[in-house]
Amino acid sequence: MAHRTDVVVIGGGQAGLAVGWYLRRRTELSFVILDDQAAPGGAWRHAWPSLRLFSPSSHSSLPGRLMPSTGADHPDAAHVIDYLTDYEHRYALPVHRPVRVHAVHRDGEGFRLQTTDGTWSARAVVSATGTWSQPFRPTVPGQRAFRGTQVHSAHYAGPTSYLGRRVVVVGGANSGAQIAAELAEVADLTWCLKGEPHWLPDDVDGRELFRVATERSRALAAGQPDPGGVAALGDIVVVPPVKRARDAGLLRPEPVFDRFTPTGVAWADGREREVDAVIWCTGFRPALRHLRPLHVREPDGTIRTDGTASVQVPGLHLVGYGDWTGPGSATLIGVGPTARATAADLARTLAPRGRDVPGTARHGN
Repeated sequence: MAHRTDVVVIGGGQAGLAVGWYLRRRTELSFVILDDQAAPGGAWRHAWPSLRLFSPSSHSSLPGRLMPSTGADHPDAAHVIDYLTDYEHRYALPVHRPVRVHAVHRDGEGFRLQTTDGTWSARAVVSATGTWSQPFRPTVPGQRAFRGTQVHSAHYAGPTSYLGRRVVVVGGANSGAQIAAELAEVADLTWCLKGEPHWLPDDVDGRELFRVATERSRALAAGQPDPGGVAALGDIVVVPPVKRARDAGLLRPEPVFDRFTPTGVAWADGREREVDAVIWCTGFRPALRHLRPLHVREPDGTIRTDGTASVQVPGLHLVGYGDWTGPGSATLIGVGPTARATAADLARTLAPRGRDVPGTARHGN
């Protein structure tokens, strides 16, 4: 089955919804959002239950609608899922799911997308698939011989299965600190990270991080000296559960181990420790496999962009992958400006021609 529309947005999480909001309100372009999830919520559907936002609700909103307050300073994942679900339905965004995009091909001046819902033809493509589906886990000597369990933070489901067990958490950023703080109260915890933890000041949260990232982006764009980014402040937001565990002395960092043994882990100095489970909080890579036919990825896994537009492939935009697609663009509040700029660029470069297909949206519908 073949479909045609002006713009296909790939991914129905926070970035895809923000782009959809601006496409509907600021352009005359037809568009669809193809999402491979079974229900709304994007990557938040896979977060562990106790995961907390770095900012209050009032500073965690997509364009057009404030996130309702929960009364807590840092809402949990369930609240974000409810918000994204309401956002999608409230604005009747044309999300098709579950639809997986296998490959994006150049087709003349436009694109041809191979999906589980047949073939889609589009004049432009916005990739907004994020990083959650591409967890990164380093290779360590002896890893295959280890008889315990290993899981990435992307698949961590909470502390229940770790009660009373010997657990190593690897990673010193926010996910590592939050998971370590949670497990410190119920398990025999070893928290491994490179160097010392870089705590942000207790009164600093995502609002300040977004401000610093934005100021750095503006300075670099203006040819001014680099004022430094958020890394200079630290990389662990001290949300309440982390603060409690840290202040109670439960978060005692150790260096990352050098190898696995069949029953645990070992360090270069000869120390060994028997453990039951290792949780990798080692980050993610951009989920861009569907763009392989376009041959646009750089050695570091990113794609060269001017704003959000691909430098090599006209009509291809990337939204929400991190600072290389806009300062703070991987956050709820940070994706708005880049989504707005993307829709404006598409409105300039695409004339609103073409035939609507069922499920697409035009301004005013």
